Amino acid sequence: MEKGAVFPLFYLPPIEYFSKMLIHKENIILENAENFQKQSYRNRATIHSPNGKLDLAVPVIKGSKSHTKVKDVRISYDFQWQRLHLMGLQTSYRSSAYFEYYEDDFNMFYEKKWTFLYDYNEEMLHLILKFLKLKIEYRYTDEFEKTYTDFADFRDSIHPKRTSLDNFKPYFQVFEDRNGFLPNLSILDLLFSQGPQSLKYL
Repeated sequence: MEKGAVFPLFYLPPIEYFSKMLIHKENIILENAENFQKQSYRNRATIHSPNGKLDLAVPVIKGSKSHTKVKDVRISYDFQWQRLHLMGLQTSYRSSAYFEYYEDDFNMFYEKKWTFLYDYNEEMLHLILKFLKLKIEYRYTDEFEKTYTDFADFRDSIHPKRTSLDNFKPYFQVFEDRNGFLPNLSILDLLFSQGPQSLKYL
C-alpha cells in the first residue's frame, strides 16, 4: 500500500498534478535532489490560446541544463520572457470568468525576478494551493532515490510527451468553440474558468 507520493516542482503544473496531490495530500515529498530534466513541466506549462495549445517555457541559464540539481537551476533573463508569458496569459484568459479575480496575484511572478527556478515554482505552488483551497503537507527529499517502493512516484509520469490516462471531465473553456475541449492543461486554465469551484473538479 502506498504511504504517500513523490512530486517534482513544476511551472504552472497541469491539472493532473493537483488531482494526484489531492489523493496523497497528507504525505507528499517534493523532489529537490534530482538532476534538472529538459523539456519537462519543470520549466514549461501549456495553456489554451486562441490558436490552440500554447507552451510557455521559462528559460534557464545554459550551464544549468545538464547534471545540475534541480534546486540549483538558475532562471535566465536574457530576453523578456516574463512579458511574453504575461501577454500570453492575458490573450488567452482575459475574457474568462475569473481572470480578473486572480490577475493581480499572478502579476508579481512576471514583475519580480527570481534567481532559482525551484524557488520560483515553489512560491507559485503555494499561491495556487491557496486559491484551490487545497491543504497539503509536504517535505523535501534528502537525497535522490531512483525508485520508491511504497510511495507513488510522479517525477516522470506527468510529462508533456506522455498522454495522461486520467479521465478529465470537460469544463467551459474560452476558445472551446474554436479548438474543442483541451484536457489537462495548466491548472490556470481551470482556475480562470471555474474559480473557487476548481477543487470540486479535481
